[in-house]
Amino acid sequence: MPLAVAGVAYLLAIREFSSTPTFPRRVILFGLALAALWHVLFLWTPPGVDDDIHRYVWDGRVQRLGYNPYVLIPNEPALAGLHTSETRMLNNPEVPSPYPPGAQLLFRGVTAIHESTFALKVVFVICDFAIVFMLLDILRRTGQGEHWVLAYAWHPLLAAEVAGSGHVDIVGTLLLVVSAAALLRRWRAVAAIAFGLAVAVKFLPIVLLPLYWKRVRIRDGAMAAIVFASLYIPFLDHGRIPFGSLGTYVQRFRFNDPVFATLERVMAPQVIAALAVLVGSLTAIWMRRKSMEWSGDAFVWPMAASLFCAPVVYPWYLLWLLPFVRSLSALPIIIWTVSIIPTYYVWRLRTLGRPWVVPDWILLLEYGTVVIAAAIIAMVRFSRSAAPQGTANHVQ
Repeated sequence: MPLAVAGVAYLLAIREFSSTPTFPRRVILFGLALAALWHVLFLWTPPGVDDDIHRYVWDGRVQRLGYNPYVLIPNEPALAGLHTSETRMLNNPEVPSPYPPGAQLLFRGVTAIHESTFALKVVFVICDFAIVFMLLDILRRTGQGEHWVLAYAWHPLLAAEVAGSGHVDIVGTLLLVVSAAALLRRWRAVAAIAFGLAVAVKFLPIVLLPLYWKRVRIRDGAMAAIVFASLYIPFLDHGRIPFGSLGTYVQRFRFNDPVFATLERVMAPQVIAALAVLVGSLTAIWMRRKSMEWSGDAFVWPMAASLFCAPVVYPWYLLWLLPFVRSLSALPIIIWTVSIIPTYYVWRLRTLGRPWVVPDWILLLEYGTVVIAAAIIAMVRFSRSAAPQGTANHVQ
């Protein structure tokens, strides 16, 4: 309930941002201070029911002990002595880790300094704050109102999923923002490498690859590919690149997936997953033709399109979208980042012994509001584009 109230308040704030060209600097600073305070308050709370962070600690721990997280299955009896009080609480202990190598090396580095969920959450919050500073620079350079940084900093998912539960997605999001900012500055090598590192944290931004075509040099792309591939070297399993439980994730894991569930009646899961990547990539090709290379829309719509077709759509997956929502042109996505909040009710149902399924009324609320918003925007744009032609015909 508190998150739902925060979501409604957030949408009202977005309305104010869109109707006001500029905000006084002191108002922006005060708003950012409030966002920082919320993060600090959530930082001291235990991780939520979406407890992926315990897996992060396990992956970092076993790497330091000389094991491969893509091979080890946490609930094997022979590994009981490797666990700590925190790692015993990790979810899905029957499968090895699904996280890409960039995330794995981050887990190892942070747990080498301090092995705890709190240490990881501190790193994630630092990444969150870094995104704020990066966004301020982008907004200044593109001539947009600096108050749009609050559209990112005030989102209720940030405090809950970064400072509260702690999700590594925010690290990849920061790297993607760095890449976008580098494109704006024409730092092509930095843009390419940062993009490769973002994909190495989570595979979602791979659909943005068309945005970089001919905007970075071939040698920059090659360097990014080499950096990405080199991250797998510490995890090679008998000369093969391991992917852990990624295949199991596509084959078995389901959550908040109405499009995927519908297609799965006639297609294999692997085919639909490939289709989700294709949809995102085609959207990126379309956005590349009509948007500036540093445009937020060019980044946010392809990832949103891919997620829309994904087998699993957890609320924290939408963290990737938040920094790139900088105008009302992405209103359906803004609404989606709020309408997804009721899915948290499923975790409550699980504690009551109910099935791990999103109720139909939540799916209707979540995706129905997005579809309605998109339809209204399409109708408004159509009527505006048709108005001049109709007026001209009347005059003749």
